[in-house]
Amino acid sequence: MIPRYARAEMTRLWAPETKFEIWLEIEALACEKQEQLGTIPRGVAEKLRRHGRVDIPRIDAIEQEVRHDVVAFLTSLAEQVGEEARFVHHGMTSSDVLDTCLAVQLTRATDLLLKDLDELLVALRGRAHEAKDMICIGRSHGIHAEPTTMGLKFAQAYAEFDRNRDRLRAARAAVASCKISGAVGTYASISPEVEGHVANQLGLAPEPISTQVVPRDRHAMFFATLAVIASSVERVATEIRHLQRTEVREVEEAFAESQKGSSAMPHKRNPVLSENLTGLARLVRSMAVPALENVALWHERDISHSSVERMIAPDATVTLDFALARLTNVIKNLVLYPENMQANLERLGGLHASQAVLLALTEAGAAREDAYRIVQRTAMRAWAKDGSFRDLLAADPDVTAHLAPDVLDDAFDDARHLRNVDVVFDRVFGTAVTPS
Repeated sequence: MIPRYARAEMTRLWAPETKFEIWLEIEALACEKQEQLGTIPRGVAEKLRRHGRVDIPRIDAIEQEVRHDVVAFLTSLAEQVGEEARFVHHGMTSSDVLDTCLAVQLTRATDLLLKDLDELLVALRGRAHEAKDMICIGRSHGIHAEPTTMGLKFAQAYAEFDRNRDRLRAARAAVASCKISGAVGTYASISPEVEGHVANQLGLAPEPISTQVVPRDRHAMFFATLAVIASSVERVATEIRHLQRTEVREVEEAFAESQKGSSAMPHKRNPVLSENLTGLARLVRSMAVPALENVALWHERDISHSSVERMIAPDATVTLDFALARLTNVIKNLVLYPENMQANLERLGGLHASQAVLLALTEAGAAREDAYRIVQRTAMRAWAKDGSFRDLLAADPDVTAHLAPDVLDDAFDDARHLRNVDVVFDRVFGTAVTPS
């Protein structure tokens, strides 16, 4: 994590203070239940909460000696709590604390990411309705195809991120798993009731079967989901970058009055935010692979996953949080240029109507193969700037033999591409949805 690409609330979640506070709460909750079960004396949890505090310098100093972070934490607590500290961590292993804490942090991080997605969806929905009937050329392979609308582009992004929200909710459920089951997951020295109590109090679910750790397929799914969301961020960012190119300029990132685009060229207005999002998405996506490789641990556990998760858990969530917020800002402030959309639409002299003409010919009785040949040869002449597509068709006897002038005109009426936009919007947003 670096401050340039981090927001405060998500960053605080991964701060050492937050981690140790969660550790302390896990230990206290475990003591509570063991007191009820009669495993340890009454009053341990209360004294732990009253006297135990997070002393990071002291924990760090002890860790330098013992080379074990959980032992250092417990030793620091023992110095504060006194004799009752011998009942803290009773029957537990380090991963009971570490994995349960990670579950808490990941679920809290997910809640922030879900909030980010909700804000992005609101922005996309508003822009989609604003530009619902704003006709622009569609492109396949980067080449003019048929008209679409700018609103449909926003609606597509909305639908994609709506699916991402569902994926993230499922990923949250996957990692919301509490593990307080002892050295190899057999509950040999601690009751499963302790795990149930800790899980309930922290908003988690008991892991159905653990080893020394929670199974890492859960975490692999989580980070893979973040990677999918990051890929969606990049897809939208790439679309904006292409549409902002000078030769296209159908949209443009907002450019502040005092903003500078280049140290050398004062005229520059670059899509720097979208380019930044592309880079951030690559980083988040790269963290899915080590998470997948963490699934295969030796027997009941080895430590190869630990260093990976200490890095990717904060980095992936902090980076994606920042990226989603940045993308929301880009969408909200994106400048649209409908006049450029229209100019680009007309740039090839009506070639985007080729399918409409093809269908009109077949509906008028021409064989499809013949109709395709007629339309394509005329289109190729238009590509070669031998005249406008509409005029060349009107002068072709093979066309006029089948199509009256008014029928040919209808094929070039761009309004035909709007006839089912409302159907698509109803599918994406629902008939009751209105722009915010």
